[in-house]
Amino acid sequence: MSSQARFGTDVYANRLAAAARAAGDAGLAGLVITPGYDLRYLVGSRAQTFERLTALVLPSSSTGGTPTIIVPRMELAALKDSAVTELGVAVRDWVDGEDPYALVAEALGVPQPAVAVTDSMPALHLLPLADVLGVVPVLATDVLRTLRMVKDPAEIDVLRKAGAAIDRVHARVPDFLVPGRTEADVAADIAEAIVAEGHSEAAFIIVGSGPHGADPHHECSDRELQPGDVVVVDIGGPYEPGYNSDSTRTYSLGEPDPEVARRYAVLQRAQQAAVAAVRPGVTAEQIDAAARDVLAAEGLAQAFVHRTGHGIGLSVHEEPYIVAGNAIPLQEGMAFSIEPGIYFPGHWGARIEDIVIVTGDGALSVNNRPHDLIVVPAP
Repeated sequence: MSSQARFGTDVYANRLAAAARAAGDAGLAGLVITPGYDLRYLVGSRAQTFERLTALVLPSSSTGGTPTIIVPRMELAALKDSAVTELGVAVRDWVDGEDPYALVAEALGVPQPAVAVTDSMPALHLLPLADVLGVVPVLATDVLRTLRMVKDPAEIDVLRKAGAAIDRVHARVPDFLVPGRTEADVAADIAEAIVAEGHSEAAFIIVGSGPHGADPHHECSDRELQPGDVVVVDIGGPYEPGYNSDSTRTYSLGEPDPEVARRYAVLQRAQQAAVAAVRPGVTAEQIDAAARDVLAAEGLAQAFVHRTGHGIGLSVHEEPYIVAGNAIPLQEGMAFSIEPGIYFPGHWGARIEDIVIVTGDGALSVNNRPHDLIVVPAP
């Protein structure tokens, strides 16, 4: 599949219309979206940010203006793989010497408008835009967050394919975990497998063996795997058109110590409890508590040092965040990780992670590899 694959035009048309309505509901004249995940979400464009301004100007539904792409003439080719042409978005190219920020104001069509900008807009563009508009724009995060949090059927289909692809990689991991090999050796094999199983690239690879497993964001090192190691393997990458996988499984090189096995069994119950708690209307913090309470009941509360999960889509980490204090109610179509972990600095760690999608009455997991501590027989 092409690295520039995207959804059908109807998907982006629906998103543009929904974003324009959301902007109107928020009392905004429109949105100004520079390159990044929001622009890819709205029109399928993978244009990049440079010192010359490229921006989608999306007037709110209340103003009735025409969506317009402001783009340097020399960057017009960057739009060819997007849905811009099919959507009927106006293209206003500009050359050096013209003021692109004045073109944004013109496309909005409202004097001194209340405007929201994407949170990835560089200050290089935000400051001159504010000067031309006469107001400091607000962030579009609140306007776009619900749209991006609740996945449409096309997104769910890709997330399921991405989950199945990373499951196939985890199925191959035991073959890579051989005592004497380094974490970096294993990571190199995993990177190759991630691409071979359908991803466009490997976005991240954590191979945390022995004491390194107690560092949740360890990557890989030249440490050699040893018999008896517990190994945390957290991997993922984008699956076209750019939706990410993310799954963690924990492996044991040989039969684990009985206390390791006991604590891991508690972690497994915690992860299962959190998945079982997912349904529309339940809050994100209640899912976090479902996992945390199981661990706390077994004296492992202090070993769980991070949130239970994060949303996923075009970005590996996005809303909703499954964490204490987040009272947002879950909605059907939300997608996020459930990944409790336990960590014992200087000794070992473990984590179990699945991506789940909220359904009408529960959770659909896109990852379906066994959740047990996977024992790799010693050679």
